[in-house]
Amino acid sequence: MPLPDSIEATEKMLADTGYICPRALATVAFLSLKLGRPLFLEGEAGVGKTEIAKALAKGLGRRLIRLQCYEGLDANSAVYEWNFAAQMVAIRTAEATDSTNRKALTDELFSDEFLIRRPLLEAMQPQRGGPPVLLIDELDRTDEPFEAFLLEALSDFQVTIPELGTIKAPEPPIVIVTSNRTREVHDALKRRCLYHWVDYPDFDREMQILQSRAPDATEALSREIVAFVQRLRSEDLFKKPGVAETIDWAKCLLALDAVALSPQLIADTLGAILKYQDDIQKLVGSEASKILEEAKRGLEDGA
Repeated sequence: MPLPDSIEATEKMLADTGYICPRALATVAFLSLKLGRPLFLEGEAGVGKTEIAKALAKGLGRRLIRLQCYEGLDANSAVYEWNFAAQMVAIRTAEATDSTNRKALTDELFSDEFLIRRPLLEAMQPQRGGPPVLLIDELDRTDEPFEAFLLEALSDFQVTIPELGTIKAPEPPIVIVTSNRTREVHDALKRRCLYHWVDYPDFDREMQILQSRAPDATEALSREIVAFVQRLRSEDLFKKPGVAETIDWAKCLLALDAVALSPQLIADTLGAILKYQDDIQKLVGSEASKILEEAKRGLEDGA
């Protein structure tokens, strides 16, 4: 599928996949596609940063390649490794057949046949349907040496494998970098990208998202769910619920055949929206009832 030719077309393409985004995010996504620049998304966990990469891949009919970052991730783990088990089998076979051509054996061992492509290298290979969407997820979990390597890799969209030489992408992949901002990512990397802060959605957009992802929920129940979660985010919590938790909670309530929120129902299902015991403890007893009353009052006032 060709790239969208306008902000509106980008917004519609994403909406068609179920990703409802504000115009500002659709704008920066459109510019990223049009200019071939990586898109750097920061924001709290669960606000939809990862989902936009999935939506772009689905909307464009491209392959999604995900590099999940973690502490200690190094260049080799992100780019390639050699299949040592298969290499050992080849060595044993050569010994058994009395093959003594060491150079030929070495060339064979370090050939494409024994190469295991990790996400960065895989994203630089020709793909059916066009360049893939490369998601570099939660970059803030890595350390500065990997950032420096990634900066170089994204500058020229090429990597070097000592045994094979330099491999360059025939067409640059569509790159989405996300960060939960557990630490600051270096400015040099951000300068290579177009930047956008992904915030929690307002009431109307979260309603649209919920209706798209949990269409079986009635409008009345959806409004109560969104109003409660929006009010809950104003509390002093260790981890505020994201949109992902809103959707999960709605699906849990539907599984229980709920038609409206009640203090008891909220207490029974808090584990769907809050993931830390300290946060759950804060809502035990009358606190959940108080927030529910405030949420319902807000709905009445807005009606």
